[in-house]
Parts: sequence; C-alpha cells; structure tokens
Amino acid sequence: MKALAGWRVLVPRGGKWGDNVASVLRGHGAVPVIAPMINFAGSDDPAALSAALERLQAGRYEWLVVTSATTVDVLVSQGTKVPAATKVAAVGETTAAALNLAGYTVDFVPERDNSARGLVKEWPKTEIRGRVLIPQSSIAEPTLVAGLSQLGFDTEFITAYRTVGVPVAEHIRADVAAGRISAILVTSGSVAREIAKQFAPLPPQVVLACIGPRTAFDTRGAGLPVHVIAETRTAEGLVEALVEHAGSVV
Repeated sequence: MKALAGWRVLVPRGGKWGDNVASVLRGHGAVPVIAPMINFAGSDDPAALSAALERLQAGRYEWLVVTSATTVDVLVSQGTKVPAATKVAAVGETTAAALNLAGYTVDFVPERDNSARGLVKEWPKTEIRGRVLIPQSSIAEPTLVAGLSQLGFDTEFITAYRTVGVPVAEHIRADVAAGRISAILVTSGSVAREIAKQFAPLPPQVVLACIGPRTAFDTRGAGLPVHVIAETRTAEGLVEALVEHAGSVV
C-alpha cells in the first residue's frame, strides 16, 4: 500500500505549482485537494516599481536578487531586460528555474539553505560590492535587505507585488473542521496566517507540513502546530517529508 493511501491533502496554491504537487501526491496514493489560499496583486506603487526597473535596465545595479517565481512573473510582465554586467541571484532552485525559463541568467544560488538567511550566509565573499535591487512582496521579511546591507551592499527594496488572502470554498472549510482533510501543506508564512484565519481551531488530527524552517517558524507564530518540516524548499521535498511522517505514524 502506498504511504499516503487514504490521505486527503490540502494544497494551498494553484497554477503549475499546485498541479505539480497534486501529481506528486497522487503518486504516493493521496487525494489532493487544491484550494488556493493566497494570490498576488500588483504593486501599490507601480510608478516606483517601473522607475526601479528602468534603473536596473540602465545598469545602475551590480546585482538583482530574486526571491520568488512571482517576482519573475513581474519582471517578465514589465518586459525587463537585465544588463549583461548585472548579476542575478536566486534564493533557491525553484526561483532559479523560473528565471532560467524566462530567459534570465542566474549567477548565484545558495546550495545548502534555499532561504533569505541561506542566501546571505552563503553569499560569495568576493562578490560584495555596489548596489543591489531586491524586488519582493509587500509583506516580505526584512531579513534579506538587512543581511545584505550588513555584508556591505547598498541595498534597495522595492515592492514588486502584494500578497492577498483568498477565502476557500465553504465545503472545504467544512471538510477541514470535520477532520476530512488529513494534512495541509504550508508553503509560506502568508499561507500559515490564512490557515489560522480561515480554519482555526484545527482538529487535532490534521497534520501541518511546512516547506522549511522559516515557514515552520512563521506557522508557530500564527498559533498553529507544526508536525512536518521539509529539509528542502521544493514541492517534492515537502511531499517526501509528509510521506516519511506518514510512515512513522503507521
């Protein structure tokens, strides 16, 4: 019998990411329930974003730091071209893949820790110079800006997009409340806060699986328990961690 046979797992993001996770879950016998809990809206100051991207294209920055595939979507939608002299750093392999797919060259990805903290910690010491542009969500933690500033960079944060909550359907809330959802994947602090807002108090048997230590920290901060923490911040790593947990409780 497959490890997740009989498990109904809530996937809190849609699109290609959600479809990919759903496919991986089915491969382990689970029934995925795709219910997007966050969405992304444009920057509340589009003029400032456009001005920053114009400076980027004019070669005013030595580095562009990208922390999500959503930021890549913003760059593409704005028709942004990164000059050859400007290097690009990605916070993790998933973001790097999105950048490569969009035609951008990635010069640095942290190897051991795909997070803002990992990026700062693993930043090549021979590449600390000049100005850095960091387009992020409006609710992004200051970890990256503060960390790169401490390394000696002249950092500039710009809001690239806003993260907004999405109410799930009533029947899904009812399924969670009744314990008909076995596990919920937690992919970010924003998702954790929406879980707390829309589902709390959770039935004690519901397993919360977090995509990494930072998300686990944010999940606890939202007043929720953490049962599973993936070692790698990828869809496959998250599902594998849930599979391991399921095997340990059998």
